[in-house]
This record gives sequence, C-alpha cells and structure tokens, in this order.
Amino acid sequence: MAASTTRRTTAKSRIAAVGAIAVAGTMLLTACGDQTNSDSGTEKSENTKSSTAPLFDKLPKKYQDARVIKVGTDGTYAPMEYEENGKIVGIDPDIAAALGKELGVKFEFTSGTFDGLISSLNTGRQDVVMSAMSDTKARQEGLDDKGKKVGKGVDFVDYFTSGVSLLVKKGNPEKITSLDDLCGRTVAVQRGTIYEDTFKAQAKKCGSKKLSIEPFDTDAEAQNRVKIGGAVADLNDYPVAAHIAKTAGGGKTFEVAGDQTDAGPFGIAVDKDNTQLRDALKEAVAAIIKNGDYAKVLEKWDVKDSAVTEAAINAGK
Repeated sequence: MAASTTRRTTAKSRIAAVGAIAVAGTMLLTACGDQTNSDSGTEKSENTKSSTAPLFDKLPKKYQDARVIKVGTDGTYAPMEYEENGKIVGIDPDIAAALGKELGVKFEFTSGTFDGLISSLNTGRQDVVMSAMSDTKARQEGLDDKGKKVGKGVDFVDYFTSGVSLLVKKGNPEKITSLDDLCGRTVAVQRGTIYEDTFKAQAKKCGSKKLSIEPFDTDAEAQNRVKIGGAVADLNDYPVAAHIAKTAGGGKTFEVAGDQTDAGPFGIAVDKDNTQLRDALKEAVAAIIKNGDYAKVLEKWDVKDSAVTEAAINAGK
C-alpha cells in the first residue's frame, strides 16, 4: 500500500484490498509449537545444527532457534493475501513458503489493519511485514505524506512489481479513463495506502473542481462504496484490481478503467537494525528466482508480468 506510513503508501501501487473479503480478528498461517521443557537449550542447539536448508546459517540465531519468522499482513487483499478456510493464503504467503524452504523456517502470518503494520514491526510484535507494501523512500526514511519524520523507517527486500489501476462499476457508467476524469467527483480508498496519497495529489491538480476523497479502514469498504454508487472509483494495484473485477459478483460488479500506471516495487519490510535478517531474506529471494520456485508462484496466480529479475534492497523511489 509512496509515502504514507502504510500499505503501498507511496511509490504508486500496492496490490491493496479485495473483493468483499473481510478479516475478523487475527489469523495465523502457521502456528509455533510448544518449545518449553527442561532440556530446551540442548534441543534448540541440536535443532539448529540439524537443518539442511541452504540458507539456514545466514539467519540470526533467534530465528534458527524459533524456526519461525512472524509476518504482519493485511489479510483482506486478494490475490496478494486473504483468508480462506481459516488460513491466510495468496501470492505473498506462497512466496513466503518458498523463502521458508531456503531458510529452514516457517513464515507465520498475522492479519491486522494495513496502516498499523509498520508500527507492529517497530514495536517487535512482528519480525517482518509482507503485505503488498510499496517500497518507497518515505517509508525507508520514516516520513509521513507531508515529509515529516515520524519514525526511524524500515528497510525493504524487494520481490514484486506492480502499477495501479482504477476500479469502477461494471459498464463504467461515469466514463472514467484516467485520474483527471475524477475531478468534481467522489472517490473511495483504503486509508494509509499509497492510493490515498495518489488521490490527494490528484485533488491538488483538480483545484476548484474539487475531488472528494472518502478513506476507509479496508479496501473492501472502499469497494462497497463504489458498488452502491457513493463513489465513482477505488484505486488498487493492477493485479488486485483485475482480480476483484474478475471475481466480485461473478465478474458483474466492477471493471478496471484506463491503463495501469506508476509501476513500482513491493518489498518485505524489515527493521533497520535487523540487517542480518534483511540480508538473509535477500539471498532467499535470489535463490527462489534462480531455482524457479518464484516463477511457479507467479504463474499459479497469473501475475507473471509482476516478476522481478533479481533481489534488491531499498530499490523504491
């Protein structure tokens, strides 16, 4: 969710929320087993040594011992991440599973609101954030949408690219083809995302022909606002918008309007002090690109055009 402090919150894109999928409470993709007994220290040492994962020794000991990396996500953003049968599934969890094979750990996903994900990382509740989050300079430096320093920032390991697209009612009754067509109208958007920033920038361009912006906690709420006619458009990453248009109401509720614009990278957000984990994740991304597991995930979800060709750190602008 460029420069907000949340989902693609400023490079312009995020594959951002999904067709009427709401997440109630916290969901876990995997669960940690009980690791407490009188011989835990010995067992952890033996377990650490027994891993055959190629990049296991690159991880900080904390994760070698736990065999888990805790992931903050917004599980309402199909096809990137969403709930199905009590689990969080999607592109991000599948890529994380491939990374886990290389690192010898499980990625445990917990869902929360997008605009609170970086805070959950900074406070240590999560080890990383993987939630179709745009890698932007503002996020790297801990800046809000006005350029004010609000945190220490995060590092990103980039693994995906996407542009943004407008989502409108089926048939496009308002004939929306670009952001300029939104002047004088009302739009809906998920709060704290780069999409909200994009609409705010467009509102300035519209000037006296006011663009009214209605932000919501989830993209599902923003979509519903468009569905009932309270807003003319929502903004999402292209793969998400295309997925919503294809699946919501059997494909009869929405359509994508205009061209995909402003492509940028999604990154796995890591605390700036956790450089060893960051570097291990970069090596793991490079490994799954090389061994073909990455391509298999993108092909499964029909998003091959969003592939990166190499692992990178903080490539967002």
